[in-house]
Amino acid sequence: MTINSIDPVDIGALRTLVLVYDLRSFSAAAERLNVNQSTISYTVERLRSAFQDPLFVRQGNGVTATERCAGLVHWARETIGQIEGLASPAEFDPSVAKGTVTISCNHHERQTLIPQFSATMRATAPHARLVLLDAAGHGNVHLKQNQCDIVLGPVGIVGDNFYRRHVLTDHYACVMDPANPLARGRITLSAYRKAEHVFVTHNGEWQPLYIDVLKAKGIVLEPAVTLPSHDCLERIIPGTNLIAAIPHHLARAMQGGLHIASLPFHVPISIDMYWSARTAKSGLHKWARGLLAEVARESAIAAK
Repeated sequence: MTINSIDPVDIGALRTLVLVYDLRSFSAAAERLNVNQSTISYTVERLRSAFQDPLFVRQGNGVTATERCAGLVHWARETIGQIEGLASPAEFDPSVAKGTVTISCNHHERQTLIPQFSATMRATAPHARLVLLDAAGHGNVHLKQNQCDIVLGPVGIVGDNFYRRHVLTDHYACVMDPANPLARGRITLSAYRKAEHVFVTHNGEWQPLYIDVLKAKGIVLEPAVTLPSHDCLERIIPGTNLIAAIPHHLARAMQGGLHIASLPFHVPISIDMYWSARTAKSGLHKWARGLLAEVARESAIAAK
């Protein structure tokens, strides 16, 4: 029997190929997989021989992929997803399901959608585990590097290997201390422009969507305070004249007694859910995505 040059290639080797490609490092891939770097090198050598290509070449402290390697990684992602989908049970029963659902999202989603999602998941699928990652502008990286199963938020992830489902449309609202003079009536654009602003930048990795809308109107705001997350707004704003434009659903979820006002402009926030072919057919993850969509639908109804 003739042995084909790609016969030694298995799904484990393909996973290693994708991981080295994503991390641009043999050592980082070894650390992620908790193996010796020699194990990664050996696997890559097998793949080099099978596909008759260097696949990776040294560049600085890391490696860069060859053109052929990039094409193989695209194929490998789809192949791994298809195989994992075929391995998933045809019928899914959440009450006995085991496994982990890892979601990458921001403070907005963790405050507004995740509490109900977590409660329902624990009640319905008590043996499954939920893991949350802070997206902070890196949700797309989390998904592409298989660190998460779902990215939830106002992001855009493109590629044939990724899927999207819109779950909620939010919009920006303004929060402030109830004693702020701007809380007494409708806020005009001129008054908003002159106010003392708080920006939330998710560790400097994100620009609020309303900034470009204001720039189109010739308005450039200079923040008085810049925060890495929304999680301390309820402590920063009280007793000051600071105001912050934040998602309306998040403003409603706050318990700090802040006044919520309409902005003098409207900027929608599309909250979408992304996943990859790796979990597209997984029973647990299909169920989790459906549950997230239902929780978001109920949240939208409650906000009306």
